[in-house]
Amino acid sequence: MSSATFSSTCFLKGSEVKVSSLKSKNGNCKLHVGGSTSLSTKRLQISNAKQEKEVRVALLGASGYTGAEIIRLLANHPYFGITVMTADRNAGKSMDSVFPHLITQKVSSYTIEYWDLPVLVSTSDADFSDVDAVFCCLPHGTTQEIIKGLPKGLKIVDLSADFRLRNVSEYEEWYGQPHRAPDLQEEAVYGLTEILREEIKNAHLVANPGCYPTSIQLPLVPLIKANLIEHKNIIVDAKSGVSGAGRGAKVANLYTELTEGIMSYGVTRHRHVPEIEQGLSDAAHSKVTISFTPHLMPMTRGMQSTIYVEMASGVTTDNLYQQLKVSYQDEEFVRLLEKGAVPRTHDVRGSNYCYINVFPDRIPGRAIIISVIDNLVKGASGQALQNLNLMMGFPENTGLGYLPLFP
Repeated sequence: MSSATFSSTCFLKGSEVKVSSLKSKNGNCKLHVGGSTSLSTKRLQISNAKQEKEVRVALLGASGYTGAEIIRLLANHPYFGITVMTADRNAGKSMDSVFPHLITQKVSSYTIEYWDLPVLVSTSDADFSDVDAVFCCLPHGTTQEIIKGLPKGLKIVDLSADFRLRNVSEYEEWYGQPHRAPDLQEEAVYGLTEILREEIKNAHLVANPGCYPTSIQLPLVPLIKANLIEHKNIIVDAKSGVSGAGRGAKVANLYTELTEGIMSYGVTRHRHVPEIEQGLSDAAHSKVTISFTPHLMPMTRGMQSTIYVEMASGVTTDNLYQQLKVSYQDEEFVRLLEKGAVPRTHDVRGSNYCYINVFPDRIPGRAIIISVIDNLVKGASGQALQNLNLMMGFPENTGLGYLPLFP
């Protein structure tokens, strides 16, 4: 990294302080402080966040919601630094001009921090020579050929749907186009972290799960593996905040179209259905088919899946509760609530948590399971970071210690 000199003026207890910093060859900052204020009892600290980090990350599709969320999460990650960001329609812009909340210079009376994010470039102009790992946040249908063209040896987490379905014919059926990288599909590992942790650790390419599949599979997979619920008559009523539909301008997602109402969509043909059924069928070692209807809610973030299941003969809701308790008792991000507590999307907002609980149905032999996540964090960017932490050999909770936002 080349030497750089900067100066800044700040005010400390009403007095102006001039700060100059000359970066030495070893990367340390040498300070010159001018002004009338004595700093004998107050230490002014300079932090340059463009310091070398162990893992250099490229973020493809940085100007979407999931891309912006990854940047927010990486802001305090001790090992991952962003060296490349792409956004074809915003190429040449700074990130804080696209998302003003991601301001890259923070000044306070005691600390001046510079978080020097790279300028956005088009995907075709991206230089991957200084990259170790990639988050790919591009739309489905565009990702396969781009990932196929990346340099060998990179660790990749793909947040699109392009590598989630193992059967490429099934991908063509549900996404309306042929798979363009079938050989690479064979290498892809499905990234439901708590369920496939060991496979993810050694993966080159991880297909990050969709938000609905995450909220549905986390409670159901342990119950299916333990043979506690029937594989038939599983009904899922799921609701998502509008950010799950992406940042593109769509009439159906306008404020006046959504506010004060609720809208079902993808009825009988939502593209997450084969992904959910693939994971549940793997757990059951036989074909599982579900009824699934998603809805858009007039809220920015959050997702709730209300799942209706038929219990196996002789099984009670207490058995389901105990199985989930055992399955997730050592997990940081999947929490089984106290009996009777109803999970709420507000309680996980902005965090990587999934809250779950089980309730007896009025219909004998059936149970109701409620699962909530933040669709942009555990349902996308947070789980992606959790996966890349595993792939790079770091504790999987690194950079994910954000408590939920409330209210």
